[in-house]
Amino acid sequence: MAFEIEHDWQANLATPRARIGERAKNKLLIILCLVWVCLGLIGHQPWKPVEATTISIVKSMLAGDNLLAPVAIGKINIENPPLYYWSAAGFSYLFKSFLSMHDAARLATGGWMALTLLFVGMTGRELWGRGAGRQSTFALLGCLGLIYSAHLLSPEIAALTAYSMGFYALALANRRPYRAAGLLALSLISGFLATGFSPLIIILTTALILPIGFSAWRNQRHGLVILMAVLISAPVILSWHYLVWQHKPDLLLAWWHVYFGNFDHNYYSYFLNILAWFALPAWPIALWGLWRYRGYLLNKPKFQLILIFFIVSLCVIGSVADRREIYALPLLLPIVALAGGSVETMKRGATGLLNWFGLILFSCLSFIIWLGWLAFVSGWPARLNTRMQFLSGLSSANINWLMLLLAVLATLAWLFIILNTKRSNRAALTTWAVGVTMVWALLMTLWLPWIDSARSYQAVFSQLQAALPKHACVNTKNFTDAELALLHYHADIKAIAFEDAQKLECDIYIIHDTTSKNVYQPGKQWKQIWRGKRATDKRNEGFRMFKYYQ
Repeated sequence: MAFEIEHDWQANLATPRARIGERAKNKLLIILCLVWVCLGLIGHQPWKPVEATTISIVKSMLAGDNLLAPVAIGKINIENPPLYYWSAAGFSYLFKSFLSMHDAARLATGGWMALTLLFVGMTGRELWGRGAGRQSTFALLGCLGLIYSAHLLSPEIAALTAYSMGFYALALANRRPYRAAGLLALSLISGFLATGFSPLIIILTTALILPIGFSAWRNQRHGLVILMAVLISAPVILSWHYLVWQHKPDLLLAWWHVYFGNFDHNYYSYFLNILAWFALPAWPIALWGLWRYRGYLLNKPKFQLILIFFIVSLCVIGSVADRREIYALPLLLPIVALAGGSVETMKRGATGLLNWFGLILFSCLSFIIWLGWLAFVSGWPARLNTRMQFLSGLSSANINWLMLLLAVLATLAWLFIILNTKRSNRAALTTWAVGVTMVWALLMTLWLPWIDSARSYQAVFSQLQAALPKHACVNTKNFTDAELALLHYHADIKAIAFEDAQKLECDIYIIHDTTSKNVYQPGKQWKQIWRGKRATDKRNEGFRMFKYYQ
C-alpha cells in the first residue's frame, strides 16, 4: 500500500528514506537497462526504410566492397561514413555461426545504446550529484520516441552515443580536463565517422559558444580540453578524407556537396512539435526545471551547457536533417539531463499526475497487446481475430512458450510496480521507464511474428530469386531505395532502376505494382515469367518479373 510522507511548505514531495542501498539500486537499473536494450534486437527481418540500406551495406562490406566509402545499392553517393557499418559487419562476422546476418548486425545497435545509457547516467551525476545519474537514465529509458529507433540498424544510434559522450565530456571538462579531452576527441571521431559533419558541428559549436558567452567557461582548463580534443581527432578525420579522396574523389566531392547544400531546410517547428510525444515524460519535468531554476539559467555552468547544447542541436538538425523522427534523438540528451536533476523539486500533484498517467497508459497498452494475442491464438473475439489476420497477413498463430513466459514475467513485474508504487517524485520516472520496457517486451515476445510478417520482404524476394535465371542482369521499376536494398540482401540482386522499358540495359525487368488501376505493361517483346506479392499487399499490389524475347 502506498504510504504518506511529509512535504515542505512549498508542497514539494520529500524523498522517502531509502529502503535499499545504492548498490542495489544500481544493480536494478542495470537489469532494467539490459532488458530494455536486448529485447527486440534479434528475431525479425530487416525493416524498411531504416534497416534496409544498412543491411545491404553490411552485406557488401562482408564481401569486401565499399569498406571506406559505403554506398547503398541503387544509390551513387555516400550517405554516412563507415563506423556504424564497420561495427555491424564486425558483429555479423563474429556471430555468423549462431545468428543470421541481420540479427548479428543488430547487436551493434545494442552495444552503442548501452554506451549511450552509461554516458547519460554519468552526465546526470556530474551535473547534479549522486543519485541524479539514475534519474537521468530513467528519464531516457522512458522516452516514447527512443525505444523503437534504439533497436534498429541505423548509424544515428552510433551518432547518439557520440553526442552523449561529447555532452558528458563538456560537463566533466572543469573537474577532469585530461579525461574530458580524451572523451571529447573520441566523440568527435566517432560522431563524424558515424553520420558525418552534424555531430562534429554540434559538439564543437557548443564547446566554443560556452566560453564566448559565459565567463564561467572562459578558463584555461576548458581551452585545453578543446585544443587537445581537436589535435587528437583532426588527424583521424582528415585521414578518412584523404583515403577516400585517393580512391574515389568523386564520391567525396558529391558527399560534401549534398551535405552542405542541405543547409536551407527549415524544420525547426517540426522537431519541436514532435518532442511533445517523442520526449515524454522528460519534457514536462524539464520545463518545470526551467521555471524552477529560471534565476540561475544564465549563471550556473550546468544550465548554460544544457541550454546551449539544445539550441545548437535544434539549429543544426532543423537546418540540415530531413523530416524524420530519428534525427531528433540528440535533442533528448539535454532534456533528460535537466529532467533528471529537476524531478525532486516538482510539486507533489504534478509528479503524481505524471505517475498515474503512465500507470494508466501502459496498463491499457498491455491489455490491448494481450487481448490481440488472445484473439489471434484462440479466435475470440472473432472480429479482432479477423483484423489481426488482415494486418499481419497470417492465418494462424503458433505459440512460442519461451516468449510467452517472458511476456508473463514482464506483465508480473508491471503488476508489482502498480501495487507497490510509492508517492515520491522519483516514482514518476521509474514508472515510465518500467512501463515502456514492459510494453516493448510484450510487443517483442507476443506480437513480433505478426509485426515481422507485415513488414518483411524476405518471403517474396526469396521466391523471386528462385524464379530468376542465373547470371541475369536486372532492371526495376517503381522500387524505392529501401526495396532495392532489400532485394540485394534477400535475393542477392544488384538491380538497376529504370522507369522506361525502351531504355533498359538488361533482359530481366522487375516491376513493383502499386494500388494504381492502370497496370504497367513493358511491351509485346517482354514475357512475364513470375509474379508474387507479400501477404499484406492488396490485390493490385505485388511484383512481376519479365524476360525480354526478340
